[in-house]
Amino acid sequence: MLSRLHNKSGKNFMRKGAYVLDTHIDAIGWDEVVSRIASWASQHQSRYVTLCNVHSVVTASQCADFNKVINQADLALPDGAPVAWSLRREGFPQQTRINGPDLTWRYLAVAEKIGQSVFFYGSTDETLAKLQARIKKSFPKLRIAGMESPPYRELSAEEDQAYVDQINKSGANVVFVGLGCPKQEAWMAAHRGRIHAVMLGVGAAFDYHAGTIQRAPTWMQKMGLEWFHRLCAEPKRLLKRYAQTNSVFIYRTAKNMLLGSPPQRQGDPR
Repeated sequence: MLSRLHNKSGKNFMRKGAYVLDTHIDAIGWDEVVSRIASWASQHQSRYVTLCNVHSVVTASQCADFNKVINQADLALPDGAPVAWSLRREGFPQQTRINGPDLTWRYLAVAEKIGQSVFFYGSTDETLAKLQARIKKSFPKLRIAGMESPPYRELSAEEDQAYVDQINKSGANVVFVGLGCPKQEAWMAAHRGRIHAVMLGVGAAFDYHAGTIQRAPTWMQKMGLEWFHRLCAEPKRLLKRYAQTNSVFIYRTAKNMLLGSPPQRQGDPR
């Protein structure tokens, strides 16, 4: 499936992808993802990028509002081995998993090289301090425009606007958003047009790179077992979620395989 995506400079991008359950996921490689983000960021375009795993696509299939948020994203990336596998099944055999922690690190390397600045929004002050130390060690010339840990509650309109003003005045090209799914996706959608930067919803990437959460070994990542590593690390928080969402994903995917996938919807997902 192909659809055109326009940026403010008038340049066209071809979007390739397919629907995984009810969510349009882009079929795209690492180099193109980073290049596209950097291109948008160089012009301070207000865009947002979601990284979608099984939890995301199942939630989108059950919640119309969240489905709209994901399908209106400028890019919806296959974060999660089953989502990438679904794209391969739909005719994109080279599709790999595009995950938040690796996307963060790859873009930071490019940002340091080309002089773009970044802002981090989410998590806790303690995690952000550790993250900043790690980033400065790995990317000493990178410009960090700011870091903020907002209160874990709904913000007043005045508080929200203050954060928007702070981010925009910082001159950040890209804002990494680590509020957790689905809060971070809803926040990005609500702030497109207000935040003059590309927003990336990277979930637990802050904690992984700060070292507050241990990431799965590389061999587990390559085998698509990172979810299992997270479950073992946080069983109380994740067991119910995985039991519900994984079972729905497996059931609907198996049903489509047995009965034949429904016709793919055409055109821009938005």
